[in-house]
Amino acid sequence: MTKIKQVFHQLDHKAFVPYIVAGDGGLESLKDKLLFLQECGVDAVELGIPFSDPVADGPTIQKAGLRALNEGTTLKGVLETVQSFKDQITIPLIVMSYANPIMALGITKFAEKAALAGINGCIIPDLPIEEEDLFLPELEKHGIELIRLVTVTSPEDRIREITARGSGYVYAVTVAGITGARTSFAGNLSHFLQQVKEISPLPVLAGFGISTPRQVAEMASHCDGVIVGSKIVQLFHEGKLEEIRELVEAAK
Repeated sequence: MTKIKQVFHQLDHKAFVPYIVAGDGGLESLKDKLLFLQECGVDAVELGIPFSDPVADGPTIQKAGLRALNEGTTLKGVLETVQSFKDQITIPLIVMSYANPIMALGITKFAEKAALAGINGCIIPDLPIEEEDLFLPELEKHGIELIRLVTVTSPEDRIREITARGSGYVYAVTVAGITGARTSFAGNLSHFLQQVKEISPLPVLAGFGISTPRQVAEMASHCDGVIVGSKIVQLFHEGKLEEIRELVEAAK
């Protein structure tokens, strides 16, 4: 059983998975951030790789990515940094990267370095399932689970196809747009999440736009957990660690 599957198999609460931008604040801050989140009781962490053309990201993550790039952050540097303290990390780590940085490093080299760093999963948001075979053999060879996304605009047959191929968990994108905090969501969102949960053989986590403890609890009531990105990135940048704890606690 993989590490991600083991975590979800043993879960007695709704999952909380934060997303952070690696290198925002410098790669030297990455260890402290991951250890803090681990101590808060998160169930896994999505580790965002900064990219110069982040088409799915809203302003908060775009700005964090630029800060990280200005610090000289690279995918290779992120993986080597995580490798240096991987023995202190007990929760699953999932790299979230656009396809371009992975291909620039080399898919084989990426999979090898990710495995050495103790990376358990990978999300490639701009990779359609029709092109997965470029990446899957090397990821599977090194025990790295490819986590797929479904969206509120995905038809039922597409949801069935994606979730049937999936591993780890299913990332249910809650908005038809880019990342970023929102005050409200579409009225049919609960139906979408329940539909995905009924179809999917894997745990379903809702992500995009979730930014308050109330939203965390509300979204989690319709699926297996939540992913919070922009708000976590913002709170780390502002040094508001107690507010991060409050978000994590809302899922318990």
